[in-house]
Amino acid sequence: MSHTAAEIASQPGLWVRSREHTGQAERVLMAPGDRLLMIGCGVSGYVAQCLAELREKGGFGETDAICASEYLPRRKYDRVVAVTRSGTTTDVLDALREVPPSTYAAAITAARTTHLDELTDTQLLLDFADERAVVQTRFATTVLALARHTYGENLEPVVTDARTAMAATLPADPVDVDHVVFLGTGWTVGLAHLAALTVREMAQVSAESYPARDFRHGPIAMAGPRTLVWSLGDVPRDVDEAARSAGAVAYRNDGDPLAHLVLAQRFALALATHRGLDPDHPRLLTRSVVR
Repeated sequence: MSHTAAEIASQPGLWVRSREHTGQAERVLMAPGDRLLMIGCGVSGYVAQCLAELREKGGFGETDAICASEYLPRRKYDRVVAVTRSGTTTDVLDALREVPPSTYAAAITAARTTHLDELTDTQLLLDFADERAVVQTRFATTVLALARHTYGENLEPVVTDARTAMAATLPADPVDVDHVVFLGTGWTVGLAHLAALTVREMAQVSAESYPARDFRHGPIAMAGPRTLVWSLGDVPRDVDEAARSAGAVAYRNDGDPLAHLVLAQRFALALATHRGLDPDHPRLLTRSVVR
């Protein structure tokens, strides 16, 4: 079994374990009333986008998200939280160096580093969710599961749905798919971006992601018989009809969106296997982008 496959399978158990870190997560992610900015790169950047929507929806305060490489200290925030699995990504560290001294800085990471110690006031360390594979799977979902628990959601049905997703039939045969479109709404827009990036990284398959209603504003022109259009969360059902009218396969189920991501990871792994690729060592990618 590849490291990637083992790490995908480990996720439901890690989400349960993450609740042991609720107190620390509250200190980093809640801060009621504070104006907060989430930053990250790649998968971690999309996790930051999900976190921003979840926190603001939960009523804890205004929350923005931006790719770390685009951060400029022009807007005033009470705190900046960086999501960084490795703790060594240059763009994230450079962004933290730009955070004004009066602004509280924190990091969510799987690996404590000297740089993070120097640049942040506190860290939410989830080292038990670290990964050997290059493509992020369990670290990203564990951060999101813990955040949802911290913001008051019940994790039990989420974990149950994830275990179901581990045994579920894939939504399509990888032989028949060479284009995947993930659609989301609300916090699952970030999840859709994350899923699409996972497919691109692991399987080198064309994958796109959009807010659900935006799919018909141009992107549908690319859909065809070898396209899988995958809805995450409460996506309007007329999108399915539009996808089918283009000849694509439309997929959704009633499971939790985070469990959908587990299924999407399994599908990316199946696509990689079908294409003869090594999912643990994807082309041109490393665990951390360091300049």
